Amino acid sequence: MNNASTMPLYERHDGYLPRVAAVHDLCGYGKCSLGVAIPVLSAAGIDVCPVPTSLFSAHTRFPVFYMHDTTPMLNDYLDAWAEEGIELDGIYSGFLGSAEQVGAILRLYREHPGALRIVDPVMGDGGSKYPTYTDEMCAAMRDLVDGADVLTPNLTEASILTGIPYEGQDVDEAYVTRMMEALVEMGARSVVIKGVVRGGEQVIRNYLGVAGEKDLQVSEVSGELLPFMLHGTGDLFASGLTAAIFAGRGLEAATEFAGSLVRDAMRITPAQPDYEVRGVSFESVLGNVTALLA
Repeated sequence: MNNASTMPLYERHDGYLPRVAAVHDLCGYGKCSLGVAIPVLSAAGIDVCPVPTSLFSAHTRFPVFYMHDTTPMLNDYLDAWAEEGIELDGIYSGFLGSAEQVGAILRLYREHPGALRIVDPVMGDGGSKYPTYTDEMCAAMRDLVDGADVLTPNLTEASILTGIPYEGQDVDEAYVTRMMEALVEMGARSVVIKGVVRGGEQVIRNYLGVAGEKDLQVSEVSGELLPFMLHGTGDLFASGLTAAIFAGRGLEAATEFAGSLVRDAMRITPAQPDYEVRGVSFESVLGNVTALLA
């Protein structure tokens, strides 16, 4: 382990519940976004302050869904927060409803300069953008890379942000390091690139890159690869990572925790109806998150 990835990013004080703005969409049906972030962060003793970026009847894996873009209300929403004098310890962002919503996150950064910035740049997977994401939105997301304390893209999202061509999930460490170096050059302080899977292995690898004084410090956290995929695991990973960080864990330990949380949730999900579409069932493993405070 290197020192940079084991140092806590947040110092937890007994009795104090850190306040974290969760800037994500809200789905009425399906396991993702605020439906994951609120319970997971709450289980870690975090005062979650939701900022809904859009409202969905169901997530975009379903063939039919209704989306309501909340962009027109966000300035008034944040004006009310400012008038109340709300203070934040962290800002954790994910899926956005429009390019303009990047401005709302940048406003939160300006108004809460001491808050830890955790950016999950939710834009796509498997080499493709999500259906609601335009090229304009993807370009705007690059503005959130600069100053991110922790950036958590998958390989598709890292490709979109950096312009480095997507080469699938079976890539070597040199390719991932090149992506992380580009993201650090864009202003990220640390990067976790998720989901490297090499042919013939039952292992999933997540790579960490932490900006050092001279070089990027790279480490790997790996775990068992389960033989199926589920919607919402990226949101669960990022929320578990955020929970562990605000419980006082370093980035490497937080990444290990997030990976194990996702695997534990995936193992119980196939017993649930419509799990292939509805997504990862995490409710029964929230005790793992609460245990972070033990």
